[in-house]
Amino acid sequence: MKKIFLTTFFLLLFMLLISQRSIAEAAGLNQQPTIAIPTVTSTPKGITATVSLNQEESVNVRSGPNQLFDKVGVILPGQEVPVLGRSAGGDWVMIEYPGAPNNIGWVYAPLVIISPGELPIVEPPPTVTPVATATIDPTLAAQFISTPQPTRLATFTPVEPLVIPTYQDESRISFLGHIPMGLVIIIIGGLGGILAIFSTFRPT
Repeated sequence: MKKIFLTTFFLLLFMLLISQRSIAEAAGLNQQPTIAIPTVTSTPKGITATVSLNQEESVNVRSGPNQLFDKVGVILPGQEVPVLGRSAGGDWVMIEYPGAPNNIGWVYAPLVIISPGELPIVEPPPTVTPVATATIDPTLAAQFISTPQPTRLATFTPVEPLVIPTYQDESRISFLGHIPMGLVIIIIGGLGGILAIFSTFRPT
């Protein structure tokens, strides 16, 4: 009798546990949402711009389709970015560039390889006004500019030739200078007469 009682007790306890588990599973199914959970699906890649690997330098990304716009980043060789549109002339393309204002940048089209596709024309941002540089009034500047006067070069005056004085023997000049010329003639004539007399008396 006691054995039958224990068997019946355990059987009821087992059935109670099974019924509690079934109720819990049913409650869990009732709490699941009935709406569809969105899933991420792959979308077409679209038109892209790629910097050629043969290009040694990176391509500048600017905030507008002009070199006057600020530089916001670069695209490295081999990097590929989505293209969103182009300028009216087609020289610049607008790309998706995270970190730039509105996550948009502009690159010069001839520097990238654009995949085939039709690009819409995008209205560019306002043109940047270049900073005006200060100018100097020419009239005011002329007052501080001095014209250098030409320097007169020194003229060359030839030096007169140096005259080197010559000196004669003063003893001879003084001796001959004191003998009168007439006396010299008389002496010569007398010597000539004496020679004539001696030649007359010379025996033949």
